[in-house]
Amino acid sequence: MRLMSFLSLLLSLALPAKAEVEVHATGDLGVVIERTTGSVLIVDQSDMDVLARVEGFGDLSHASAVFSPDARFAYIFGRDGGLTKLDLVTQSIAGRVMQAGNSIGGAISDDGRLVAVSNYEPGGVRVFDAQTLDLVADFPTQSKTIGLVDAPGGRFVFSMWDTGETWIVDMSDATPDVTKVSGMGANPYDALITGDGRRYIVGLFGEDGMSTLDLWSDAPVAQRILPGYGRGEEPLPVYKMPHLEGWALAGDRFALPAVGRHELLWLDAQKLTELGRTKTHGQPVFAVARPDGRHVWVNYAHPHNDTVQVIEAASGEVLHTLKPGPAVLHMEFTARGHQVWVSVRDANRIDIYDTQTFEKIGEVPAETPSGIFFTARAHRIGL
Repeated sequence: MRLMSFLSLLLSLALPAKAEVEVHATGDLGVVIERTTGSVLIVDQSDMDVLARVEGFGDLSHASAVFSPDARFAYIFGRDGGLTKLDLVTQSIAGRVMQAGNSIGGAISDDGRLVAVSNYEPGGVRVFDAQTLDLVADFPTQSKTIGLVDAPGGRFVFSMWDTGETWIVDMSDATPDVTKVSGMGANPYDALITGDGRRYIVGLFGEDGMSTLDLWSDAPVAQRILPGYGRGEEPLPVYKMPHLEGWALAGDRFALPAVGRHELLWLDAQKLTELGRTKTHGQPVFAVARPDGRHVWVNYAHPHNDTVQVIEAASGEVLHTLKPGPAVLHMEFTARGHQVWVSVRDANRIDIYDTQTFEKIGEVPAETPSGIFFTARAHRIGL
């Protein structure tokens, strides 16, 4: 044994030393989508800096991300149907599959075992093993699918543009159980799930109003809310559809972008009835609440997409107006809300603001940045 130990020591001395790899804890990291270059930045929130640029993600013209429960892996959903697993520790692609022809986002199950992808072509939702990216289940719908979210109990929920249905897929057992809810309305364009996992709310493009499901019910049924809401009494041009993920829960109310209108709509979070409206600079795209719910930050569609407004939830008043630059596409708060990162696509940078003073405190260079996603999302339902 002593001879073996001596030989091992000699061998180790003879071999060249391995280069040290700097390992970052992932709880303070995030990813930034570079939409025209097919690349993703790994960023450090505390240092306000880029750790790495990773290439090879395909078409990211409409892309989003979710994270594994341990926040090591980001799953990037590309427009071209690509599902890519990014290792934030090794700063490299850990797996990639081309699973469809045209995708529109995805979700990860509450236990982190499964990743689901929503598809325009060929339609439907496909579910993959989060470790291997092997196909686990395929749910053809004969329709474009939208509004895919995770729900408690190993479930995924999504809606159909063409048929106005919502499906609830329970993946907790070996054989998936599918509940189909009809009558959600004409042309659902996006959806969200509330942070407690109870309500699934669908925005409608084909008619005024919205629909909701109570996911705590044993037999959920479609319930119409906000009759007359939507594109308004007269048809109005819609320059960019608002994202329902951008609904902000601020205290006892939701703040949501009004489709095709220069307004932010306030909705009672319990009764789902309208409380009032705030006139805004343009057509809102994202309305994102600071984590404490006190302020809502709003960005806008073209031609007003150089502006961000900060609105007080309690009063509905505009407190501050920022002009970050051309084509503000997305905003992401740090986990406790002391900073907000703002992507300014046509200026090729991310601006970072102090959310108390509204002062710009830093910037990060990026090639045509769009979505910003921090790993804190790993621990929140629906994100």
